[in-house]
Amino acid sequence: MHYIYLLLAIITEITATLALQASAQFTKLGFSAIVVVGYAASFYFMALTLKVMPVGIVYAIWSGVGIALIAGIGSVIFEQKLDLPAFLGITLILSGIVVIQMFSKTATHG
Repeated sequence: MHYIYLLLAIITEITATLALQASAQFTKLGFSAIVVVGYAASFYFMALTLKVMPVGIVYAIWSGVGIALIAGIGSVIFEQKLDLPAFLGITLILSGIVVIQMFSKTATHG
């Protein structure tokens, strides 16, 4: 169940971050409300995940996957193109998450 909570934390964080861009510096009320609710929900679901997994592992997965997805979605929705160094850096972040999940005894696998 903790991976479902982590997935929900990532989805709500991505939603909030996309709304943050769309809020035009909090000048659009609807998007601004999504930012607040989205981040609150994200931290709630992350807190539920922390009942089972260590904070460092949870944060690495949450932030790393969020970074990669926001960069990809941002390039499509907001036309924010990634150059080669950005793409390589994001690839390294995701590689780190794979290493943690496959080889770390700190991460839970149940």
